[in-house]
Amino acid sequence: MLVNISEIKVRKRVRKDLGDLDALKESLRRYGLLNPITIDNKNRLIAGERRLEAAKLLGWTNINAVVVNNISAITKLELELEENNQRKEFTDAELLEGYKRLERLRNPSIFRKILNAIVRFFEWIFESIAKLFKKK
Repeated sequence: MLVNISEIKVRKRVRKDLGDLDALKESLRRYGLLNPITIDNKNRLIAGERRLEAAKLLGWTNINAVVVNNISAITKLELELEENNQRKEFTDAELLEGYKRLERLRNPSIFRKILNAIVRFFEWIFESIAKLFKKK
């Protein structure tokens, strides 16, 4: 659900230090909001304060949110703690492998470029044939 940011109320939170939001802002600018924030039916923030603050800093007026209804104060606090506690950072090896894969995708070998061109050519042939049959 798209929610007006100015209507979201941020009450007392467990996390006091939001940390550096620059990387998150850049991610939001580049890819958009990948995971919505969570609010209750009175627009009180439950989870996603860093995402909300980064969106504000970018000048966004609306943000996607999941709305949960009729939950207790205990459950709200559990959700806030769970969302922030269950994140697991990549290991160094995982991060290195991910960046290696990204580099290969961004800069494919000459053989990969040729294979990709052949695949695109045959996709174009099949699409053209499909369009011919569709017109009839």
